[in-house]
Amino acid sequence: MTSTEPSPGASDAKNFSVQTTAIEGVVVVTSFQRTDLRGAFSRLSCAIELAPIYGARCIVQINHSRTARVGAVRGLHYQHPPFAEMKLVRCVRGRVMDVALDLRQGSPSFLNFHAVELTSTNGRMLVIPEGCAHGFQVLEAESELLYLHSAPYSPDHEGGVHCQDPRLAIPWPLEPVDLSARDRGFASLGPDFSGFRL
Repeated sequence: MTSTEPSPGASDAKNFSVQTTAIEGVVVVTSFQRTDLRGAFSRLSCAIELAPIYGARCIVQINHSRTARVGAVRGLHYQHPPFAEMKLVRCVRGRVMDVALDLRQGSPSFLNFHAVELTSTNGRMLVIPEGCAHGFQVLEAESELLYLHSAPYSPDHEGGVHCQDPRLAIPWPLEPVDLSARDRGFASLGPDFSGFRL
């Protein structure tokens, strides 16, 4: 099962709406923007209002990326336990297609993905839980993303899946370009891959 938009079932909070998807733990959070003559204000995160998503997790690292070329793909990335992480991703400039891929052993949505368009104006943030890989494709030049992580980056625990793995058949809007050497080197999933145990 694949999807390109949030599924129904939104629950509104004061500053956010939270929309579930067909993949457990993958949700789309939308910030409500308040505007006046001076400009606009929106809350990017809130441990109280988003407590059902955060649970006992803390945000321990915040990262920022800028990707210049349209069609460029970063990912699909994840971290192995004990550094498995929940990641919250928001576009602060430009436009991307953001993807969460379920790699959890025994998950009913194993090897399914959810894709959503994130832009600097639509207020959406994709939540990617532990055991899911993340990647995105740039749809507008010089796009920038902000990432909130529940675990620190650990190079000894990082992993990835090739973005053009035929077993996944992710329908990237454009032909993927500008893959890093690391991303080009990721293997496709073999037929015996049964997922990760968290």
